[in-house]
Amino acid sequence: MSYNLLKGKKGIIFGALDSNSIAWKTAERVHEEGGQFVLTNAPVAMRMGQINELAEKTGSQIIPADATSETDLQNLVEKSMEILGGKIDFVLHSIGMSINVRKGKHYTDQNYDWTQKGTDVSAMSFHKVMQTLYKADAMNEWGSIVALSYMAAQRVFPDYNDMADNKAYLESIARSFGYFFGRDKKVRVNTISQSPTPTTAGSGVKGFDGFIAYADKMSPLGNATALDCANYTVTLFSDLTRRVTLQNLYNDGGFSNMGVSDAVMEAFVNKD
Repeated sequence: MSYNLLKGKKGIIFGALDSNSIAWKTAERVHEEGGQFVLTNAPVAMRMGQINELAEKTGSQIIPADATSETDLQNLVEKSMEILGGKIDFVLHSIGMSINVRKGKHYTDQNYDWTQKGTDVSAMSFHKVMQTLYKADAMNEWGSIVALSYMAAQRVFPDYNDMADNKAYLESIARSFGYFFGRDKKVRVNTISQSPTPTTAGSGVKGFDGFIAYADKMSPLGNATALDCANYTVTLFSDLTRRVTLQNLYNDGGFSNMGVSDAVMEAFVNKD
């Protein structure tokens, strides 16, 4: 159901890879709510995904950009404003990558060159995106910037590896840069801590199916889906949340406030 929450609003969506990705679902929902946007992803990721299909479906243009490159980001912002006909109202940062995870390197035996690359892609890129927007004065007042996080930023999930550190850094950047963006430009910045979601990126984490099953049994409402996250993101892009900023917002079916659930306890109770 559409409520025209984003009618007349324009933005940039990073990270749509395929129909399983949260960015893809968000793009579809933003389109349904009347928003216009430019799609962007790294050239290598674009070759792996089906972003052209999404662009056609939503009437959007694609601008390839490496989010770790200031030059690429400057080009992205300039061309996006040309295409969209003015300043930007919303941005979704849905980017994350760990070579250590992909290559099976344990947290206690990291390849630090890989760690640095993962930090640059997963967290520092968020600062670079916002700095580019800020310096270009590219955001409309009461605009909204959202990045996707995960609860491993606050709690230990051993197999999430250095991505946990990246998400913690991502959330810190959101608060720190969000202060200046709010004070100077009236732009709000938030992160969404989403349930473990079966996306192409998430499936690379060891034991990810176990993450999903455990979280689902712990959460009174069950896991939030990619579509749930897209809907929540739409509310943060809309004018209904104008005073919400510097927050890490949990979209996880209640998991973040649970200690234990009956369903999880049953797995450990001797039923003899």
